[in-house]
Amino acid sequence: HIIPTDNNLNVLKVAFYGTKSYDKIFFEELAKDKGEGAYNCDITYFDSRLTAETVHLCRGFDAVCMFVNDEAPRPVVEQMKKNGIRLILLRCAGFNNVDLDAAKECGITVLRVPAYSPYAVAEHAMAILQAANRRIAKAYNKVKDNNFALNGLLGTAIPALGLLLPIGISFYTFQTMSYTIDVYRQDAPAQRSIVSFGAYVTMFPQLVAGPIVRYKDVAAELIHRTNTASAFAAGARRFTVGLAKKVLLANSIGALWDAELAAQSAGTLTAVGGWLGIAAFGFQIYFDFSGYSDMAIGLGHFFGFHFLENFNYPYESRSVTEFWRRWHISLSTWFREYVYIPLGGNRKGKGRQLLNIAIVWLLTGLWHGANWNFVLWGVYYAILLLLEKTFLLKWLDKAPRFVGHVYTCFCFVMGWVLFAITDLGALGAYVSHMFSGTFADSTTAYLLRCGWLLLVLGIIGCTSLPKRLWEKREQSLSPALSDGLRTVWVVVVLLVSMAFLVGDSYNPFLYFRF
Repeated sequence: HIIPTDNNLNVLKVAFYGTKSYDKIFFEELAKDKGEGAYNCDITYFDSRLTAETVHLCRGFDAVCMFVNDEAPRPVVEQMKKNGIRLILLRCAGFNNVDLDAAKECGITVLRVPAYSPYAVAEHAMAILQAANRRIAKAYNKVKDNNFALNGLLGTAIPALGLLLPIGISFYTFQTMSYTIDVYRQDAPAQRSIVSFGAYVTMFPQLVAGPIVRYKDVAAELIHRTNTASAFAAGARRFTVGLAKKVLLANSIGALWDAELAAQSAGTLTAVGGWLGIAAFGFQIYFDFSGYSDMAIGLGHFFGFHFLENFNYPYESRSVTEFWRRWHISLSTWFREYVYIPLGGNRKGKGRQLLNIAIVWLLTGLWHGANWNFVLWGVYYAILLLLEKTFLLKWLDKAPRFVGHVYTCFCFVMGWVLFAITDLGALGAYVSHMFSGTFADSTTAYLLRCGWLLLVLGIIGCTSLPKRLWEKREQSLSPALSDGLRTVWVVVVLLVSMAFLVGDSYNPFLYFRF
């Protein structure tokens, strides 16, 4: 095991490197709550950077906390192993100054510590340490993880085969099914070229994160496409928007969600922190997934393909029904076209329509993973949609607009709780903290002070307001000036996004598990 499983390990010994004055302030904040019942961490501060000359100072410790400007090349990492280090914690930035290959060979886990809270290392390091094995196992053995989850779901004892499945399998499985069904229905001609069929199934722009492309939507373009400079330019702009969503917004806001998850693991989650964390997750998954979709659509333009839109500002919705017409449109369309309508849709009476909706949403939940939380998530949305179909939607149409917005926001926020936390015990505890317990504490206040600007940017960025303002501004400009500003904007945003990628390796791929 990379991470020790000794149940008697009650204290994590952390060697904390830092030289600047704000590092000392950070350390002093950590040291305030030391004592019985504190954070299960014994932190020793070293007034120096981590280098080959100072690595000997961490001998006898369990973990090292270092900064992005510290250096941990192979010789330093190997010396850490000899010193007994099992965990490297990076505060504020990424992994670029750590030799990750050497760390992997030495059995040392390298993890990023959220920079929001001054208590982050002491409060969360033990929780991170205990969770690391599980996270690594899920990343490297998805099949085994899902097999165990399926056993738990069905009460079976199917042995794990130990096979590795290609990333993106759930997406291109749906696409190959789409080909078979579309050809069977004669919605598109059969593809005679194995190369063109292979291009459809393994089309790299949207292979691992969608949108799910129906065969009939691209059948003609597989045979003949038109590539133009204007289409390439439009694709570059769209790709840059998606990259910025992912790198500048999703990753930054995601660190706030990680901080609140760690707070729950440490038993210090507050009610305000619970709502703050799940709101951050909602923004993270939107900017992450819609960003990937934008990049895929932009890359498609590079090669003459026109993929359908996958998101249409879902957080502006006034009902759950409208939300699912705007969120992950390609998945909703797939289930409507290939499951809901073949089951009878709304053509066989109200009762059958409600049953069909329930079946579709149970399958939608299971598509995301063989875990009980995804089943609950599917059932949750099935119930909401059934209520709206029967009476609630009519009432919402008559109510003031803000009522529908508030109702929908509450519904999808609670839905994200079910979606984000796979362990049912942890899920129940998180929901309990959201509605009871300590209202807030100093750490929550600190998170709000540090994260309020990101949240404001998230709120603005998930609406159509920026697009409308940009289009209104363009109307008052000449075509040449408008094109020039677009070019400058693309270059600047692309360079900033690349700088963030280089400087920060915290780059989670949320849809890896789906």
